[in-house]
Amino acid sequence: MSKEIPYKIYLEESELPKQWYNVRADMKNKPAPLLNPATHEPMTVDELSGVFCRELAEQELNTTDAYIDIPQEILDFYKMYRPAPLVRAYCLEKALGTPAKIYYKFEGNNTSGSHKLNSAIAQAYYAKKQGLKGVTTETGAGQWGTALSMACAYLGLDCKVYMVKVSYEQKPFRREVMRTYGADVTPSPSNTTNVGRAILEKFPGTTGSLGCAISEAVEVAVGTEGYRYVLGSVLSQVLLHQSIIGLETMAACDKYGIKPDTIIGCAGGGSNLGGLISPFMGRKLRGEADYEFIAVEPASCPSLTRGKYAYDFCDTGMVCPLAKMYTLGSGFIPSANHAGGLRYHGMSSVVSQLYDDGLITARSVEQTSVFAAAEQFARVEGILPAPESSHAIRVAIDEALKCKETGEEKTILFGLTGTGYFDMVAYQKYNDHEMSDYIPTDEEIAKSLANLPKF
Repeated sequence: MSKEIPYKIYLEESELPKQWYNVRADMKNKPAPLLNPATHEPMTVDELSGVFCRELAEQELNTTDAYIDIPQEILDFYKMYRPAPLVRAYCLEKALGTPAKIYYKFEGNNTSGSHKLNSAIAQAYYAKKQGLKGVTTETGAGQWGTALSMACAYLGLDCKVYMVKVSYEQKPFRREVMRTYGADVTPSPSNTTNVGRAILEKFPGTTGSLGCAISEAVEVAVGTEGYRYVLGSVLSQVLLHQSIIGLETMAACDKYGIKPDTIIGCAGGGSNLGGLISPFMGRKLRGEADYEFIAVEPASCPSLTRGKYAYDFCDTGMVCPLAKMYTLGSGFIPSANHAGGLRYHGMSSVVSQLYDDGLITARSVEQTSVFAAAEQFARVEGILPAPESSHAIRVAIDEALKCKETGEEKTILFGLTGTGYFDMVAYQKYNDHEMSDYIPTDEEIAKSLANLPKF
């Protein structure tokens, strides 16, 4: 029998998952392997270990082990802010007048303001364990850079962050939080790397992209002794670490007899979406339950809804491995939208395979409608959401309003990836009616896709 549902469902500390879940183990169609850009052969652990920590490289290529133990040191760190609450959005339901039940998993209750800390501490831990001096990375909205700087400070590692230039300029306080935690932050593309200088020469005045920033961070990691590169999304290892979100959510749902019908997540590179849905997807793949999964992406960077499923470079500088994914082309530089964390040209190979298999649907939404949903949510639920999270809020509201029309008593679950307190320039633009929607033309996307690697 279902228990009475409180506003916030917290698991006990003893109920914190002790293992990450690897959805690839249950996938009939495994994601295509990463390829060496020179040989076009599948990457090996030894090859990946030149860029990533060795244990992370092993996790990246592991498609068989369903569960991987979480080291005790990482569990101890998790306990500072986990388990995170699963919240029943009673006030939003009432405001919408919907018969739908709405839940959200809130990942913003840590200083980084997002879910990114779940993987940051794991990747920093393995770097420390390997005896490295430091790590390099990129960041879009700044949540990943903030999370990694926190994790590195905790473990005594150096941290070099290349921040997408438009976000560096729009979000100075996010930058300062990183610096407060000891990180060195550089706007990307920059004149500090060979690839950065090449991008600036080819695209003068560019506002940057995650693909650009990745190229710079990888160049510095490979060229600096004692450093490795870490990434906040896209990679399978990141989705593995983020499965803590879905595992907690599923445990809370099971505890109170909640059965989600629709599970919604914003989608940039795939870390939050993949982390939230993976355990539920596992049940679906094993035939134990059925769910509808919806990935929500910005109309300005629509890799799933308008991209091509093909092998592409993971970065603009074309120095990283090739991944088979839904992509807009590694040279695609999206407009300077305010959802800074959803600006990657491609999508996780895991999410891409699930989408190609028809197990996930996808929608793209314009940023003005996203901020309208963000403000509606903030006014009734009391949390100022991050622009990235608000993509999921937009579609959750849309689904709830459909239930209002049809009378369907559906249960909707979405991921609230973080808070928007460093995104006030974006909120100001929206409130001052200075925000516009930019949607790339078919010609722009076709031009970028024309440069996909051919082999």
